[in-house]
Amino acid sequence: MSSGLIYGYYALILKVDEEEFGGHGALLQEGLFASITLFLPLKQNPLLGPSSSTLENMGALQVDKVVHRHQVWRLFSCVWLHGGVVHVLANMLSLVFIGIRLEQEFGFVRIGLLYVISGFGGSLLSSLFIQSGISVGASGALFGLLGAMLSELLTNWTIYANKCAALSTLIVIIVINLAVGILPHMDNFAHIGGFISGFLLGFVFLIRPQYKWVSQRNSSSRYVSRPNSKHKPIQYVLWVISFILLCAGLVAGTVLLLRGVDLNDHCSWCHYLSCVPTSKWSCKPQEVYCESTEMGNQLNITCLSNGRSDIFSVSNTSPSQAQELCSHLCS
Repeated sequence: MSSGLIYGYYALILKVDEEEFGGHGALLQEGLFASITLFLPLKQNPLLGPSSSTLENMGALQVDKVVHRHQVWRLFSCVWLHGGVVHVLANMLSLVFIGIRLEQEFGFVRIGLLYVISGFGGSLLSSLFIQSGISVGASGALFGLLGAMLSELLTNWTIYANKCAALSTLIVIIVINLAVGILPHMDNFAHIGGFISGFLLGFVFLIRPQYKWVSQRNSSSRYVSRPNSKHKPIQYVLWVISFILLCAGLVAGTVLLLRGVDLNDHCSWCHYLSCVPTSKWSCKPQEVYCESTEMGNQLNITCLSNGRSDIFSVSNTSPSQAQELCSHLCS
């Protein structure tokens, strides 16, 4: 990301925060800059990154703020944020293997749009099912590229030589990646939402001329009894159907989210798509409770589960910051 983009995004966050907190721009700027440059200790964030409150200030996906404060931009901004250096490297490595071929063949404009829209689709489905905590990362966008590779293979079937081998290999990769998402602390709804969005977008953005049309165009013969059409009818049909389904799904999902709908209330088994409990792990988030006493600029927090306590020099602590400090004490 260029320095200009970083500065622009930083200015956008400051503008939003100034509007929310009554114009205390200087204080927010100082606090936000400090939080950007600091990393949590390895025990608190093994991904080598900032705190959850810092990510929240920078634009992490938090459903409560999207629904009640209409901060829909968080559905986009969270795609560009990561939990730490390890998280960034893992996603960038995946992007190198998945995205290079697509960008070389179809250009950065189409693949860039596909990446962003798939990331939005992943964030949207995640918000409709997981409405607690914060979420960051580009997993939904990356799964969108996987979905686009599958639909591109299907819609451009005639130009491939080893069709079955390519299809079976791609399906195995997709199944393995989606299966990993049922482990705890994985947002598989973002993966599924991004994959579906990318799959539909592949039929829209990645359509290519059929093999016979390309061969005829490159032929030296001037006499052709019956010229072949550039695209097959099935390609046009898939384009129209995919475009309608994608637009309808994104619009309907956004409306449901802004109305505060939790799809878990309408689908009792859907939570198993993101986490399957076993004897080795539980899918229920661990509840932590603390007692807090504020004395001036000092906050005394005691974890009720293990009795640990500590004093923090924090003024005007927000509820999310207090909850984060409590989680650190109880972990």
